[in-house]
Amino acid sequence: MIRPQVLRGLPPNLRRRAHPSFSTSVRHNSYEDTISNLRIGKHTRVIFQGFTGRQATANAKESIHWGTNIVGGVTPGKNGEHLRLPVLPTVRQAMEELKPDATGIYVAAHQAPGAIEEAIEAEVPLVVAVAEHIPIHDMLRIHSMLRTQSKTRLVGANAPGIISAIGKCRIGFQPLQCFMPGRVGIVAKSGTLSYEAVASTTRAGLGQSLCIGMGGDVLAGTNFVDALKIFEHDNETEGIILIGEIGGEAELEAAAWIEDYKKRSSNPKPIAALIGGIHAAPGRVMGHAGAFTLPGEPDALTKIKHLKDAGVTVVNHPAKFGDAMKVLLGNSGRASTGAATSGSSQRRTMHTMRRVRPASKAPAPSSIARVQKRNLYIRENLAFDLLRERGINASEYSGKGRKRMLAVAVDRASLSPCIIASPASDPESLHAEAKKFPFDYNKGFDTNQVPAIAEHLQLGQSSKESLLKLINGLVDLYMKKEAFLLETMFVLRLGELKVVRARMGFDDAAFRSTKRQSDIHALRRTEDEDAQELEAEKDGIVYIKLAGDGNIGTLVNGAGLAMNTVDALADAGGKAANFLDTGGKATSETVKKSFEVILQDERVKVIFVNIFGGLTLGDMIANGVLLAFKELEMRLPVVVRIRGTNEAEGQKIIAESGLPLHAYDDFEEAAAKAIELANRSE
Repeated sequence: MIRPQVLRGLPPNLRRRAHPSFSTSVRHNSYEDTISNLRIGKHTRVIFQGFTGRQATANAKESIHWGTNIVGGVTPGKNGEHLRLPVLPTVRQAMEELKPDATGIYVAAHQAPGAIEEAIEAEVPLVVAVAEHIPIHDMLRIHSMLRTQSKTRLVGANAPGIISAIGKCRIGFQPLQCFMPGRVGIVAKSGTLSYEAVASTTRAGLGQSLCIGMGGDVLAGTNFVDALKIFEHDNETEGIILIGEIGGEAELEAAAWIEDYKKRSSNPKPIAALIGGIHAAPGRVMGHAGAFTLPGEPDALTKIKHLKDAGVTVVNHPAKFGDAMKVLLGNSGRASTGAATSGSSQRRTMHTMRRVRPASKAPAPSSIARVQKRNLYIRENLAFDLLRERGINASEYSGKGRKRMLAVAVDRASLSPCIIASPASDPESLHAEAKKFPFDYNKGFDTNQVPAIAEHLQLGQSSKESLLKLINGLVDLYMKKEAFLLETMFVLRLGELKVVRARMGFDDAAFRSTKRQSDIHALRRTEDEDAQELEAEKDGIVYIKLAGDGNIGTLVNGAGLAMNTVDALADAGGKAANFLDTGGKATSETVKKSFEVILQDERVKVIFVNIFGGLTLGDMIANGVLLAFKELEMRLPVVVRIRGTNEAEGQKIIAESGLPLHAYDDFEEAAAKAIELANRSE
């Protein structure tokens, strides 16, 4: 049971959730009962859904060669063999004949919801969904299913998967060359940051036990606390790494669990962490689908504070995890047990646990006055039109009346939609006083919650009918048009609620992957958006121009790594001009296009290429850099840091190019050079 003093450190909306989550009483027939299904290893029998597809085939060959016990797969309408393994037409038939412990889903985003639901209905113990861009409302429906059963555990979506380095079991697309059997458990939102952490612990000679990709989706099937519960009782795990980022409250829940764990354990396992997004653009979606902040959610600095208060060692770059964990394991008295028997040492010992953080708090996240974009944010006048269609009084604020906030959004803790209400209107107080009221996705809003919402908004009895009308209108719009956030400000005039501000974000994935909501998508006005960001979007690049006087252009693969690059540059005294994620499947042409976009920003004095290869290959990135130099007649200095998949090949290409490139494999050396070159040109 969580102690009262721990609960007091949590925001009010988390206190009621954290307490029952750690109850010592016996629980039955709940999703929490499936946490033990995460214990994969040599014993795990794995199937693939979409088995005969190109990506699944390539992944299966690699995983089988590594040692994963893949026993067959499923492709609708097919019977036979593939890779000398059985292929069956349904998951239910595969369960009966192959008796798998887990399934990896390797189908496109528009097919993934159906594949996940089929696996849940067949009661596969562990379902791993790697696809990104699954519509939010499809995931809300899936989580509504998961809550009603106690057989199936979901990892993902938008996750690299789960891998046991000790048990040689990979269900996902993690770069195998980084892994080494050992004793550090890792749970992460970001794939690229987790690969960096894996490589760092491998270079430190520690290796890994179990690595769980929580994923960067808005709604994660497995969270940090679920993973921590596994690591606590796993004899092969002696140290733990947690990698979070902006968006949601999972890191705060983890901090509360860790604080309680350290108090009830005589010899707790040491824990190190990293949080990405300290310098994220306020109100923007930072690459990952879930990397944005909703009203009432904590920012990155708040998460770091809670983790530090719980006794967690926080580092500012994943390459520092190896040295940090060696120190922590030594101090804990665990250094002599379970150590890996192979693995080279760190090339340098310069990766310290120095933690430099901004002295002042970052700007308040997501408020009605800020612009947040998930690629489909509509103008306020169009938002007012949608409200009026539902009989809601909506027009511009006249300056009269006290403003209050009412929104419908995702509650990431309960994995359901919720009403968010705040009696305040200024950004700081609005978020501090915001309270969530979750409701079941399938059952809809429960009108019995209206009195509590009205009380929190400090509205009288006479306003409840008007409040219910506004809530029903927002919920109807949220559900039917697949919104992810409908945020309004309203005033009370003559006993009626009038909406005076409206900010509405709709799930672009619903249109892009399934062509749903074409009428809402047609409301997009690209003339309101940044031309460079639009240009990048056409090539699958996520580019966000950062405000201020940043002079270092960043080119990174992976949303988490891109956020951390901006943060770590700031810690070293530099200023990034942009966030740029080339995507996990970047090509040489994509890299060249990324250079083109960055070069349009006149503030940029140097370009910093920071690549850790997973799906992205180091040699391919290097060739992309050379292509950019050749075709764009580059005049700015470029610093390139390549680690991970094919790092040696990539570094060799850069070194032998004869071009004015500065190549490094150490992040701090590369960052220092980029900062020096940027400042020299000022």
